[in-house]
Amino acid sequence: MDKTKKVVPYKYSEEGKKKQVAEMFDKIAPKYDFLNHFLSLNIDKIWRKKSIKLLQNSKPELILDVAAGTGDFALEVYKQLKPRKIIGIDISEGMLKAGEEKIRKKGLSNIITFETGDSEELKFSDNFFDAVTVAFGVRNFEHLKIGLKEMYRVLKPSGKLVILEFSQPEKFPVKQFYGFYSKNILPFFGKLFSKDKSAYTYLPESVNAFPYGEKFVNILQETGFSFVKSKSFAFGISTVYYATK
Repeated sequence: MDKTKKVVPYKYSEEGKKKQVAEMFDKIAPKYDFLNHFLSLNIDKIWRKKSIKLLQNSKPELILDVAAGTGDFALEVYKQLKPRKIIGIDISEGMLKAGEEKIRKKGLSNIITFETGDSEELKFSDNFFDAVTVAFGVRNFEHLKIGLKEMYRVLKPSGKLVILEFSQPEKFPVKQFYGFYSKNILPFFGKLFSKDKSAYTYLPESVNAFPYGEKFVNILQETGFSFVKSKSFAFGISTVYYATK
């Protein structure tokens, strides 16, 4: 059973995790980019850049960005790799709408496209993409292994997977500071700016429930991926995972 399945944004709701996550991101979409960069002190931008560099040698031409959100990762992928096509999917129409506006303003709508899609039921053919990327999205999957198996399926043989996700610092004093920040500061500013405290209470809860580090490496290997590697950033606050089909 996936540990992430038990953690949901709205504990009072009877809806499944998938629908709750979509509702949550629809609500916070207008303020998501601002809060994301503000609450991370823009460090998330550095994490994205370093993660995408892992794909430079493979030079992928067709890329799927899962849980694409407002398109920050897709834009950075294009900036660094200049692929022929990037398709971003997300279950939140509100987030994709914000992303489409950014893409349009940069004149990249013919290269980066977004569509509503479920990571557990990808509509694409087997062996279709050169690379699949996910930034801060896999912990929101309702069924983690199903989503990973779908990404494995749509990757071409020798295709690359890059997943950037939050993890948990384990050393003093970063562990203690991060715990205080997550439980107190994050929900406060989340509620102040997005009017949805549940969303930013859910964030640390979902991070705590996620099987990060070696546990996630093992899950990727169980899914079928090979040459799985991981690298932590900012003393373990986030981790990038790189694997090959």
